[in-house]
Amino acid sequence: MEEKNQGAHVVFLPYPSQGHINPLLQFAKRLASKGVKATLATTRYTVKSICAANVAVEPISDGFDEGGFSQARNADVYLKAFRDNGSRTLSQLIHKYQESSFPINYVVYDSFLPWALDVAKENGIHGASFFTNSATVCAIFCCIHRGLISLPVTQDETPLLLPGQPPLNLHDLPSFVKAPESYPAYLAMKLSQYSNLEKADWVFGNTFEKLEGEAVKAVSDLWPGKLIGPMVPSAFLDGRIKGDEGYGASLWNPLSDEYLKWLETKPRESVAYVSFGSMVALAAEQMEEIALGLKSSNTHFIWVVRESEIGKLPPEFADSTKEKGLIVAWCNQMEVLAHPAIGCFVTHCGWNSTLEGLSLGVPMIGVPKWSDQLTDAKFIEEIWGVGIRAKEDEKGIVRREELISCLKQVMEEGERSLEIRRNASRWKALAKESISEGGSSDKCIDEFVEHLKCRN
Repeated sequence: MEEKNQGAHVVFLPYPSQGHINPLLQFAKRLASKGVKATLATTRYTVKSICAANVAVEPISDGFDEGGFSQARNADVYLKAFRDNGSRTLSQLIHKYQESSFPINYVVYDSFLPWALDVAKENGIHGASFFTNSATVCAIFCCIHRGLISLPVTQDETPLLLPGQPPLNLHDLPSFVKAPESYPAYLAMKLSQYSNLEKADWVFGNTFEKLEGEAVKAVSDLWPGKLIGPMVPSAFLDGRIKGDEGYGASLWNPLSDEYLKWLETKPRESVAYVSFGSMVALAAEQMEEIALGLKSSNTHFIWVVRESEIGKLPPEFADSTKEKGLIVAWCNQMEVLAHPAIGCFVTHCGWNSTLEGLSLGVPMIGVPKWSDQLTDAKFIEEIWGVGIRAKEDEKGIVRREELISCLKQVMEEGERSLEIRRNASRWKALAKESISEGGSSDKCIDEFVEHLKCRN
């Protein structure tokens, strides 16, 4: 580890969900490995779920300390309470360290929480926004915020054309863009990311130059992101952070390591890993179609089904497929994706999962349902060529026959499968290159470390 930068103390503030905590915590570990004191400030409800070497953890309040968002039960109520209580308790945390040997001098905040920048400035310290979506999605919402795109986007056959982007058809756009009335609180939160961005001292994006550099250059005057990704545990990329084999945060702990023992019994690249993330709740009809598609395929599978979703499975499904499949409530996704038995990743196409699949060179089958997942799925199939986007019917359901067809195209030998695997291997190498010493993302991180030194 490098010599400590005296006085450099950065507080990281994530939105308190798994997909937002993970990349910010990983960035904290990256800075800590370069000698910066790093502290993660997270809600009292999530603080006990986080443990990472060389990163301190401090609690703040979202106003729902016993149950977080589930206690609030309403997005508008929760976001307002988090802004009010979070602003107050973040300010208290900054004051707590003011007289210490390591006063806080920077807040790196989740872009969903722009009020954190106001708190930083009010306390005389610097602030940096950290975006957890792809650069493409960031550009779309930034253009909406600036009035360059009007909502709702109602296209016929004419694709949306943005600087540095491929043509985006209606089914490629984030759901909030196509139907702004569907989740008004989340749309407002997406747009609020840009409300005071011009005041931020730095802007970070969890992506990398070879993946989305051209898109960022094209909108740099609107969204001046420094690309520092992929923010995944070091053991799966460059290996420069000792012992960094997991994110260090889990709101849903694995029940056992049964899945790893099960994978050891399976041939190389023979298993489909199926997971739709920590937030997506599929309709019962969609769950049934996925289940029957997996059952009828010639593919082994591990399917992550949260306890709240298990009742949507067809009766006797688990018992009738126990010879070829395994259902788990949760698992270490990076550990599973890195296993040689995994042949493809059936995913909701959330940005973290997309980056993890790219970083580990795993072919993907996209089953996107909402938000930015639709845009990510387009890039997985058409731009990066690392997978297939499953087609929905007129009811918005991916039918069993479609899933079986996708599994065959990706898992069985053939020209399409070979092309996807070649592309996946290429992106895996480029992801590793970007975060390794001297890579584009590593240089951006080093630039920020030098900036910290100059500020102290």
